[in-house]
Amino acid sequence: MMENVTLNSLTLQLEGLRLTETSVYPVFLFFLFSYLFIMTLNVGIVFLVCSDKNLHQPMYLLFCNLPVNDIFGNSIVLPRLLSDLLKNPSELLISYYECVVQAFSTHLFATSCHTVLMIMAFDRYVAICNPLRYSAIMTNRMVLKLTVSAWGTAFVLVGILLGLTIRLNRCRTFITNPYCDNASLFKLSCESVVINNIYGLTFTVVLFTASIGSIVLTYTRITSVCLTSKNQSLNRKALKTCSTHLVVYLIMLFCGILIIALHRFPQYSDHRKMSAILFHIIPCSLNPIIYGVQFKEINRSLSNFFRSKKVFSSS
Repeated sequence: MMENVTLNSLTLQLEGLRLTETSVYPVFLFFLFSYLFIMTLNVGIVFLVCSDKNLHQPMYLLFCNLPVNDIFGNSIVLPRLLSDLLKNPSELLISYYECVVQAFSTHLFATSCHTVLMIMAFDRYVAICNPLRYSAIMTNRMVLKLTVSAWGTAFVLVGILLGLTIRLNRCRTFITNPYCDNASLFKLSCESVVINNIYGLTFTVVLFTASIGSIVLTYTRITSVCLTSKNQSLNRKALKTCSTHLVVYLIMLFCGILIIALHRFPQYSDHRKMSAILFHIIPCSLNPIIYGVQFKEINRSLSNFFRSKKVFSSS
């Protein structure tokens, strides 16, 4: 396809997903039901945590950041993607400013997945390794500090990432992706992108090192405490809450690494595009299910909510 070489054009064209006519509607329905499923579950979790005073505990308040991030990340990508699936390829146009906002939001979502799970790991570390001091350490002030640090760190890192990109002049208008991200944006430039590549690599290495390192250190310490402890109740609690957190983290990590790896193989561009979309769908669909099943208080709150609705409707 010939690319428009107009300098700094404010209208860009998305490549979109290359689908056959027979597969467009099944894919559309899959994305639609996935979006509705994600929004229903995650909004429900946030509502339960906010409305039930029994869930106003550090563990649940910190966990609440995860469904909020899932709602935010999917609302940025999936509605626009659903609309684009029903358009002709030549109609997949997006303004440059909307593209920048979308790129910033998608990277903020991906980065916050790591930072939020890191502060949740810290909470589990304190609960299991310092149970007697848990209430003194995990105060409302500490929960607020951890939440602000998770979102603030992600905001600053992504802000610099996109700031380095928007400084570049653009000589192309074709986005080789179904939605905008940083790599797609700086590939529009004919200037040197060495600084962007260096910061992007540093950003990825620092984020993954901090993320994986904190999880490894946290779980090594938790495992050590459990192995030396004779408290079976503590060990069961640790296994239940930590296994949930670890499964969610590994799903998110695998999906993220897969996208990064596929960026290195242009011949698998269609696989990369689908993986990038599934990064929003799969973890965000599984997170509320995994945590909802494991967290006894959330199950109890949900049961009480439906029981009260049933009593109200019958009366």
